[in-house]
Amino acid sequence: MMRSLRKEHQTAPSSNAPWLANYPLCVPHHLEYPEIQAHGLLERASQRYPERLACRYYRQSLTYSQLEELARRCASGLVNLGVQPGDRVAVLLPNIPEHIVALNGVWMAGATAVALSPLMTPAEVDGLLQATDARVVITLDLLAPLVVNSEHKVEHILFTSLRDRLPHWQRLGYAFARVRRLGFWPPADHPSQHDFADMLELADPGAHAASPASLDDPAYILPTGGTTGRPKAVVLSHRNLVSNAWQIYHWAGSREAQESILAVLPLFHSYGLTTCLMTGMALAAPLIMHHRFIPRVVARMIVEHRPSIFSAVPAMLTAMNEVFRLRPLDDRCLQYCISGGAPLPPQVADEFAVHTGAVVVEGFGLSEASPVTHTGPLDGTNRPGTIGLPLPDTDARLVCPHSGRIVTGADEVGELLVRGPQVMLGYWRDDVATQEAIRGGWLYTGDLATRDQDGFFKIVDRKKDLIITSGFNVYPGDVERVLRGCPGIRDLAVVGVPDDKRGELVKAIIVPETDPAFDRVVFERFCEEHLSKHKRPRVIEMCAGDLPRNFLGKVLRRELRGQSGSSE
Repeated sequence: MMRSLRKEHQTAPSSNAPWLANYPLCVPHHLEYPEIQAHGLLERASQRYPERLACRYYRQSLTYSQLEELARRCASGLVNLGVQPGDRVAVLLPNIPEHIVALNGVWMAGATAVALSPLMTPAEVDGLLQATDARVVITLDLLAPLVVNSEHKVEHILFTSLRDRLPHWQRLGYAFARVRRLGFWPPADHPSQHDFADMLELADPGAHAASPASLDDPAYILPTGGTTGRPKAVVLSHRNLVSNAWQIYHWAGSREAQESILAVLPLFHSYGLTTCLMTGMALAAPLIMHHRFIPRVVARMIVEHRPSIFSAVPAMLTAMNEVFRLRPLDDRCLQYCISGGAPLPPQVADEFAVHTGAVVVEGFGLSEASPVTHTGPLDGTNRPGTIGLPLPDTDARLVCPHSGRIVTGADEVGELLVRGPQVMLGYWRDDVATQEAIRGGWLYTGDLATRDQDGFFKIVDRKKDLIITSGFNVYPGDVERVLRGCPGIRDLAVVGVPDDKRGELVKAIIVPETDPAFDRVVFERFCEEHLSKHKRPRVIEMCAGDLPRNFLGKVLRRELRGQSGSSE
C-alpha cells in the first residue's frame, strides 16, 4: 500500500557524467511512500530479491532471504525473553551483520531500538539505559564493561563476538583484548547474559508474535548532545525512517538491485543508519561492511568488492585521498559519494573525484530529521560549497534568528527551518525541548544558512557558534574557509571568546604545517588582504596536536572556547 502526496515532477538537466546515462533523472517532487514499518524494507528486498547479496563482512556474506530469517529468529528470541510491543531494546554494536539482524529483529517484535555508541562512556550508557528504561541490551563481548556494571540493571544482555570472523593474524589480539577487558570468565555464564548466536539458532523464525505497530510509533531512539544526567534523545518513528530512506532512494535514481554500498559510517548514528542501512535495503543493495574506518582497509575493500555508493564525512575523504596518492586506483567503480556531518572543503571533494571518478556532492541533515534534508544533485548541476537542494517532500525556509521574519532575499542569512515526513516525533519524554524544536510544524535546526536565487542552500554556521563582535555578526565557518588558503596552516578552528569592550573577540586556533612553516607575519598580512576588519582574529592560539572532533569529523568548538591564547 502506498501513501500518495501529490504527483508533480521536475526534470533534472542532462549530465556530463557518462555513467549517469543509466540513471533516471526525472525525480518526483512528491512521492508515494510504502506504508510499511521500518523492517518492511528488509522484507520487501527479501521478497523481490531473495538470493541477492545483502551484506558482506570479511568472508561472511548473507543473502536477503538469510538476513530476513535471522531477523525473524531474533524477534522470536526477544519475545521468548519477555520483550513486548513498545519495550525498549538497546543495541550496542559496531558495523557487523548482527547490527542489521538486531535492529530488524527488534522492530519485528514490535519494540523500539535504542542506539548506544561504542564511543560512549559507561556513565553515558547508563544514563540512556535509565532514561529509556531499556529491558534488553544486544552488544559485543568487548563492549561488555559498558553495560554489565551499569546502575540500570537490564533484564537480559545478549553478547556476540568478532573473534571467529577476523583474519587469523587479528584473532590473537582480539583474544588478548577480550581477556584484558573481561577476565577469563565468559559473559554468557551469568543467568541474565546470553549468547546471541545461540539464541538465533534455537529460535523459531515463524513463532514471534508480529504485532503491527503504528507507522507513527517510536522505532528508534538515539542520543543527541549531552547524554549524562538526563539524556536528550531523538525519537524517530517507523514512518520517519522509511520516508527518509525512500526520499534518498528516489534521489539516487531508484536503481533497485543495481547498486552496492560501502558501509563504514557507523550504523549507530542516524547518518549511517539511513544512508547505508535503510536506503541500502530500499535499493536491495549489498552492504560492504567494516567495523571501523581504516583508510588502507577501506581502499582495499573498494578494489575487491567494487561498491558503487559511498556515504562519508570529509575526514574520511581526506584520509582516502592520502591513500590514493600512494596507491592509485586501477579500476574506478565508485559512481557517487555523498558527504555530510561537517563542511566539505571543495579541494578535498575535487581530489577524491579525480582519484575515484565518482560524483561527489555534499548533503545536510540532523538526527531530528532522520537525518537527511538536503543534498547536491547528481546530474552535473551540483554547486560546490553548498548543501544542495531539499529532498523531495522536504520544505525549507530561512527565518531571521532575532525577529522570526521569513528571509526571502538571495544570500541573506537566516536560521534554517525544515518540514517533511522525516522530521522526528520529538525528544524522549521531554515536551519542553520538543516544543522548542518543532514550532508550527517546522523543525528549527539551529543552523544559519543562505539560499541563492536557484534554491541552493549553504550552511553558514551553527546559531550558537555565531560571534558578535562590536555589533557585527561573524560566522566562524566563513572565516575558516578563507583562512584555510593561508600558507602554513594544516588545520584551524575559529571561535568567539568573551571581551569586555567588544562583547566577543574572534579567536583562531591553528594547527601549523611544518613545510611551509607557519609565519605569523604572513598570516596577519593574509588576514588584512582577505578578511574584513571585524572578521580578523584578535586572539591566536597555536595547537601542537589535532583539534578535538566528534566521530563525524566535526570540530567541537565548545571544547575550544575559553582557552587562553596570545593576543594581537
